[in-house]
Amino acid sequence: MQIGKPGLAVLGLALLLLPKSPVSAEPPAVVVSIKPVHSLVAAVMAKVGEPTLLVRGVASPHSYSLRPSAARALDRAGLVFWVSEDFETFLIEPLEALSDKAKVVELAALPGIRLLEARKSGAWEAHAHEGEGAHDLEAGHHAAQPGETQGPGEESNQHLWLDPGNAKVIVEAAARSLGDLDPANADRYRANGKTAVARLEALDDELKAALAPVKEVPFVVFHDAYQYFEARYGLNAVGSISVSEGRAPGAKRLRELREKIAETGAPCVFVEPQFEPALVATVIEGTQARTGVLDPIGADLNQGPEAYAEILRGLAAALNKCLAPQS
Repeated sequence: MQIGKPGLAVLGLALLLLPKSPVSAEPPAVVVSIKPVHSLVAAVMAKVGEPTLLVRGVASPHSYSLRPSAARALDRAGLVFWVSEDFETFLIEPLEALSDKAKVVELAALPGIRLLEARKSGAWEAHAHEGEGAHDLEAGHHAAQPGETQGPGEESNQHLWLDPGNAKVIVEAAARSLGDLDPANADRYRANGKTAVARLEALDDELKAALAPVKEVPFVVFHDAYQYFEARYGLNAVGSISVSEGRAPGAKRLRELREKIAETGAPCVFVEPQFEPALVATVIEGTQARTGVLDPIGADLNQGPEAYAEILRGLAAALNKCLAPQS
């Protein structure tokens, strides 16, 4: 049966009036510098999309070289999350080139982020995070402590994600920024953000209980990456070996650390997966201290929404294992 021209016109009009099937929009292109922050942003993007992670594996964010695939991801990005120019220095120039293409969220400058003053390397006073050398700073404000020798950009400690209170601020900022970029999914981002915040609060309570038995036990770290974790849970770090990557400690500092270990009876010195541990052997020589491993960025963990909690639980487990009395 053939349809005449008037019939075709009516059919065409009817097709135009039919409800249109929703067109599935591409998820927003989001790039995140390091795994723990990627995990927080991924939790907010759940069931919408997945952000791209730049620094992978045991690579250090302090000395990372941008790969071509990462450069392409940045070029396509509509939204980028990083800690600050004082931390991921490799991103400064690429982000300047993106200034007219993407919104860049600098975590250290977010309202509500708690920043702590950096401590000099070497021996510290017990619970320094409650006294000199670890004052709170306003987000985005960097003020060196008089008399301390610190490297460029080290006036505030940049490992801010290791405080779950800061993680909550990051999640809430991610939900807002993603909602602005992708209004169609803004309700989903807000709901995911509320779920993520509730999980962070539960994690915080879990870690407080888990770390209570070792709160007063002194220990030494490879570099001062854990100040936010210490301050949150009242831990007793008494020194760090290296001020920053590529700057080896001198003989005087190593001697001071050995003396501090002997004076405090610190049972453990912690290394990190991405740094050469040979210096640790020198520090503990002639002491009773053992070595443990702390990983602030989850080098060996799978990326994704669960990684942040795994990183913090891993820190708590490593501290308990090395600092608890040995049977």
